[in-house]
Amino acid sequence: MLFDSVRVKPDTRNHQGFFVLETSYKLVNADCNGWALICLDDHMCHYVDPDDLKIAAEDHSHATQERSAAA
Repeated sequence: MLFDSVRVKPDTRNHQGFFVLETSYKLVNADCNGWALICLDDHMCHYVDPDDLKIAAEDHSHATQERSAAA
């Protein structure tokens, strides 16, 4: 299951070693090479370690509601 909105954990760095702003991003892709592509908007994207991502609260509550409705 992919989530539209993810947040980065504190002190997350991108693939170039630069710190990433702690805010909500759109998860675009998570590839088999060990990187997740996240975008703030159409112009600002980062490759980060998927382990440094957490589900944004609004997506988590929506996913929980979907599972409850399916049961």
